Amino acid sequence: MSDEQTSSLTVAKLKALCILNDLPTSGKKSDLVERLLDSGLSNKEVGLPSKVKVQAVSKPKKEKKPEVEPEKEIVLSMEDEDTITPTKEHDVIDDEDSSEEESILDAEILDAEFVDEEPSAKRKKPNMKKKQVREGPATLIDLIRKPQVAAVLLTLIIVGAGGYYYLDNQLDSFTAEQLRYGDSMQYQITGDENGLATFLATEGFVELVMDQLETDDEICKLSLDFGGAGSLSITDGGTSELVNEGGSTDRLGAVRIVGGMGAEWLAVETVNTNSLNPFRVHRHLSIGSICEFGAITGSGTADLSSTKYIELRNQDTKATELNWGIDLPSPIGKYQGTAVSYGVGGLLGGLETLAPGLALMMQPVEIQHLFANDLIDKGATGSNLGWDWRVIGIDEYGGNPAWKIVATHHDIEAYCLGSATMNLWVEEGNPWAAKQTVDVLISETQAGQSGCSPASQLLNDYVLPEGELELHHTFAKTSLTRGQKQLDLGLTYASKPQANQLGPSNSELEAWGEYELHMPDDSTLRQHTFEDALACFEEWPNTIAPGASRALEENGYIWRGTTEQISSSVSQWNLSWVATDKQAGWVQFNLTGIPNADNCQYDKRGDLDLTSWNRDSIPSTYNITTLESWFSDSSRYDMLAGSERFFTSSGEYQNDVKVGYLIAVPGDDIGSLLSQIGDGGDGAVTLDISRTWDENGEHNQLNLIADAAEGRLIGWSIITNPV
Repeated sequence: MSDEQTSSLTVAKLKALCILNDLPTSGKKSDLVERLLDSGLSNKEVGLPSKVKVQAVSKPKKEKKPEVEPEKEIVLSMEDEDTITPTKEHDVIDDEDSSEEESILDAEILDAEFVDEEPSAKRKKPNMKKKQVREGPATLIDLIRKPQVAAVLLTLIIVGAGGYYYLDNQLDSFTAEQLRYGDSMQYQITGDENGLATFLATEGFVELVMDQLETDDEICKLSLDFGGAGSLSITDGGTSELVNEGGSTDRLGAVRIVGGMGAEWLAVETVNTNSLNPFRVHRHLSIGSICEFGAITGSGTADLSSTKYIELRNQDTKATELNWGIDLPSPIGKYQGTAVSYGVGGLLGGLETLAPGLALMMQPVEIQHLFANDLIDKGATGSNLGWDWRVIGIDEYGGNPAWKIVATHHDIEAYCLGSATMNLWVEEGNPWAAKQTVDVLISETQAGQSGCSPASQLLNDYVLPEGELELHHTFAKTSLTRGQKQLDLGLTYASKPQANQLGPSNSELEAWGEYELHMPDDSTLRQHTFEDALACFEEWPNTIAPGASRALEENGYIWRGTTEQISSSVSQWNLSWVATDKQAGWVQFNLTGIPNADNCQYDKRGDLDLTSWNRDSIPSTYNITTLESWFSDSSRYDMLAGSERFFTSSGEYQNDVKVGYLIAVPGDDIGSLLSQIGDGGDGAVTLDISRTWDENGEHNQLNLIADAAEGRLIGWSIITNPV
């Protein structure tokens, strides 16, 4: 290229033109100019002065066509080497009409600079010849020469891959993803900033934990530091679970579960497992009023597996099973256990019953369970299962965009029990929270806060022990696997039990609360019944148990009673009584053979704090022998019969079994409170069976509780530890 063809554009601007025209940018300035010219750009477009000679071609004369508005030429202007921007688009006026005669024209293209004095005025550009109008669709090169397109492309060139990252990471609003059979998610359990999760219990809350463990230490505070891995999955049941469906496989994926009343249902099985390592326990011993004395630390491991069964048609919880094990240094040692509840309770016990939805904190939240079909979008709010939630906006988790949501439990705050907060990171296509932080504080001192109503303070005092309970942890997804078939929730099935098959009939229940002294027994599995035990009060002189004798003679009743066979011929009894004036006490004695003065062997007695008396609230119940016959039937409750449970394979009680019942009625102290959170009118009667024994070097504690008015098994548990 000659010196006369030196471009007035800088090298940077020439390279930008090469990028726009998909040409290489290497080489000297002259190489760039020549490359651009070869690609079809004009001299002017590459910054060269140019004279263009146009050779006219002889054509037959034709009528003059009407003038056509020329297509506006798009010119890209380079202001400087650092910023690349398209120039303004200027209007071009028509040149003189071309001659009809054959001729050769010399046209000189002159650059002209001008400034619009008024934005709305159109200025004419001198010495510009009329451009031919392009016929047919615009080519790609035409499109990218448009200023608005060029601006976008140049922006992406400047920001590089970051621009595409921005475009790809915009998150649309969505509704919760539905669960499928076979879904599973693995996650890590940590604390804040990848530290360890923490748990703290003080004073009365320690007793709730230590009641399950045998120790003579006076522990006033218990704290845990833990971390590890978790797994959450939906079982994909096979055809063997559908044996009662008459050959239909429509509900393939569901599993069979026996409910609290012994009936069999189809349910969705959700399994959550945690393997905690490290698992550190700090026990603070008390001496007098000093609680921080002698903190003892033990580091070990813990494993937990929680399985929940949601019935298909009604979508209620039929059963929840928790299997757990801890391995710690002495004096705690190694413990393992199983706790099964049927439709009520859970890991948090009565607190979960009072404030539903707290169990959501114990594993990654199922998005649809909490948000239902609400749209998850910035600023969206809602309330469900006791939680008030709000979508904060878009955040990032694992390199992908996710909605960040904050949720607070309004019942915990409304009842002045403390506070419970979750932060959730929710991503599209994941039915669970990809990340979840939990912060909980439950304390009886919260009742003193301003804004707590008298009823809330009363509830706090009635429900919570003294002290505090704290929990802080984070769940964070590590992998996700999706199943194929969506859950069959809300759909019926052939083997679903009918309503008339469940629950008691009026003929099966006994209305004894108005006049009887105790719950009907008539047991055929035990040597003595409650009827036999109450006969002892008639054999004793009034001086042996004067308070009990007087109460039972004056319309009092036995509100709590237990019996245990301590030998082949002797049963031990402990009966707690209440009088119409709410005076209460207890009597313990042994019974041998037929009740008489010799066989009713008084042991000891004591007084109790004021106890509620309310015969009108005692519901009708089954008698004890009916409930015992059900629970000992392995075809109905196979998990209770057998050598490791309450009954032998022949349906007899195991040795060392204790049987009792409990009456709970609303009283004056909580009557007003119960009326605010429930109907407050009905009482409850429960049957409990327990057993402790040593076997193969292990100590075992077994417990069962049932609703005597419904005939429903509420739950059972077993705890095992080395002797």
